[in-house]
Amino acid sequence: MNVLVIKLGALGDVILALPAMAAIRAHHPGARITILTTPAFAPLLRKSGYADEVLETTRARFFQIRKWWQLARRLRQGKFARVYDLQMNDRTCLFFHVVWPFCKPEWVGIARGCSHPLPMADFHRLHAFDRHVAQLALAGIDKVPQPDMAWLDGDIKAFGVVPPFALLVPGAAPGRPGKRWPASQFGSLAVALAARGIQPVVLGTRHEAASAAEILSACPQAESLVDRTGIADIAALARGAVAAIGNDTGPMHVAAMAGAPSLVLFSGESDPAESAPRGRKVKVLRRVPLSDLAATEVIGALAGLLED
Repeated sequence: MNVLVIKLGALGDVILALPAMAAIRAHHPGARITILTTPAFAPLLRKSGYADEVLETTRARFFQIRKWWQLARRLRQGKFARVYDLQMNDRTCLFFHVVWPFCKPEWVGIARGCSHPLPMADFHRLHAFDRHVAQLALAGIDKVPQPDMAWLDGDIKAFGVVPPFALLVPGAAPGRPGKRWPASQFGSLAVALAARGIQPVVLGTRHEAASAAEILSACPQAESLVDRTGIADIAALARGAVAAIGNDTGPMHVAAMAGAPSLVLFSGESDPAESAPRGRKVKVLRRVPLSDLAATEVIGALAGLLED
């Protein structure tokens, strides 16, 4: 039996889908499983062991007929008996109608006319993880446990970070400034952590260089690993961290899923009921606008998280 799993992105969504992918792998032990994703997440999913093959696709615009034809040919060659559409958006629903116009595989998702449809009422009211749980139940997969994430591990010795330390994640998507708690407030948080003997470690991409510099200016004891960590490194750091504190962004999903006690800061631009990270111990604070959230409140919430 050939099985296709579709999950294109973004990072937080891919991390939230890992338990579902692990459950699909366990449910189909003898099947050949293929995951369709975007190039950014292909290395991560190859490392997971949840698939025999990972196919990469770029985002084709609707008028790019040649790209659609090439993707359709690749997928038809797979002779898939069942498809788990974990992306569940208009584009992947189009796959159902365009790629297999006549002989359609069993399809677990929200595409109109598919064999295992998730009711739209359930789709819109559920957290992303719970959508996958409800979706897989339709296909006879009743258990979606938290997977063992030991496979996602990096070599962090070169960073020279010594416990106890806490991860600070001041970034968010570059085009979503409203999702960022001010760097000055992260600086105050870093000072409070350092006063308790906990080293603040700042994570992020090159887009967070200015924020990291502001945090380190307020708290010289902090360490910046900005633009130095991959997904596996973040998971490895999270396992050794006292806590991870940050905005609603992909690295916080990685840290939470890897097991770090996580405090996630939400603005009005996303809803924690739909997209909060999942993990062993996760707490959410939300303010609209996020700049109204005081550092003292974050420090108090963090203390409560660590005491629980």
